[in-house]
Amino acid sequence: MARMLLVMTVLPALALAEGPVTAPKLRLVNARPVSASARETVTGQLGPSRLLPLGFEVGGRLATSRVTKGEVVKSGQPLGNLDTEIINAQVAQAEAGLEAAQAGATLALDVAARNEKLKAEGSVSDLQYRQTDTQAKAAKAQVAQAQAGLAQAKAGQRRHFLSAPFSATVVDAPDNTGGMVGPGMPVYILMQLDPLVLKATIPEKLRQHVTAGLQVRVEAVGSGAATDEATVKVVLPSADPQTRRVPLEISVPNADGRFVANTLARVMIPLGDARDAFIVPSTALATRGGDHAGVLRRVNVTVMERGNTTVTVSAAAPLSQVVDYPTPGLQDGTKAR
Repeated sequence: MARMLLVMTVLPALALAEGPVTAPKLRLVNARPVSASARETVTGQLGPSRLLPLGFEVGGRLATSRVTKGEVVKSGQPLGNLDTEIINAQVAQAEAGLEAAQAGATLALDVAARNEKLKAEGSVSDLQYRQTDTQAKAAKAQVAQAQAGLAQAKAGQRRHFLSAPFSATVVDAPDNTGGMVGPGMPVYILMQLDPLVLKATIPEKLRQHVTAGLQVRVEAVGSGAATDEATVKVVLPSADPQTRRVPLEISVPNADGRFVANTLARVMIPLGDARDAFIVPSTALATRGGDHAGVLRRVNVTVMERGNTTVTVSAAAPLSQVVDYPTPGLQDGTKAR
């Protein structure tokens, strides 16, 4: 962005001697040299890297809740469970059915084995042998069926318990137990808040400067929290159909909790390599053109980055001091005191 600065220079002795020159009292500030690149600033929303509403796959009465809102949980940590009185009885019944099936199968297999020997000796007819063999196979099938029934009952028993699938923060949890919950009804909401994901859009012309892995600076709009460790996660190859801007997602580290999810943040995207630049007060930028010779002169600058009270600019020549709050009334040949 092209603007102008009024800078302080040293006049030759002859130039100072040429006639009276008005010397208004001006506020001069030093320009601080830095190495910086042009940047594009865009605003987006910080969101959790993972968001998961959790509910029970089966319905029942909520018996226990083991976590509270705001609590940080680890992967696999128990969250809560339904009342298990009925399902425990079903598991016990399935276990008893399996034991009975296994006992029956043991007896049937023993009879079939004896009849096979007797058939070889000619003491048992072929029909009797086939009957006992069929009964043994049916008994084995009943065992398999009982095993499946027990597995199903135990699976239903496990579905009465919820645990965290990943490390996260509990942002919603029931305040009381004892209420009925339906299958799939969200009971807990988990958010992974480290890292956060900043979603923003950029103009299509800047897409060539932004690639996955690019390190950028992110500042929270409300709190002023900032980090230089944010990294571009993905640049989508499809523009938003409404704005024609290219969406991107940025991973923002948040181990210390300095950022708050679902708030606005600014991201400063570097464009090109770093070059020599100067930091000056934002109030030193002139809004009108004009050339001034002598101790004061105007120079063209390019605004590379804007801060709260300062701007980073690049100029064709080094800057030493600039005039803060320049006015249009400064005339050619004006010197500062």
